Amino acid sequence: MKTYIPKVDDVQKQKKWHLIDLDGLTLGRAAVEIANILRGKNKPIFTPNMDTGDFVIAVNASKMIVTGTKEEYIKYFRYTGYPGGLKETSFKKLMETDPSRILMHAVKGMIPKNKLGRKVIKKLHVYADENHPHKAQKPEVLKLFES
Repeated sequence: MKTYIPKVDDVQKQKKWHLIDLDGLTLGRAAVEIANILRGKNKPIFTPNMDTGDFVIAVNASKMIVTGTKEEYIKYFRYTGYPGGLKETSFKKLMETDPSRILMHAVKGMIPKNKLGRKVIKKLHVYADENHPHKAQKPEVLKLFES
């Protein structure tokens, strides 16, 4: 039996848009599911060296939750490029100012750190509230963690 290698044209025809509502979802659990959709690991044609994933629109990022006392001790760091330019921001402060950066940071840590990863992360669109400009793509609404 031969291994099936998908063609680039086959993969491009199967690209979909998914809409995920993050209201009340845990940050890490939602990030794992989003990373798997972006990579295409939920499809039978998944190939590690190709972009077989779909587009993801994540709305209501300001309503995500974290468990325990993580809200107090999670810190996000960035470097300005200048000497002594290491900036530190707490989870609470970042959640108030730009909650979409929190989810982007979590998902970015779960995809490969190479050319493919930089291509894949561009397919993620995160918005703090329920308004988004992608209505023309007619995204499929995904329900994560239904019970």
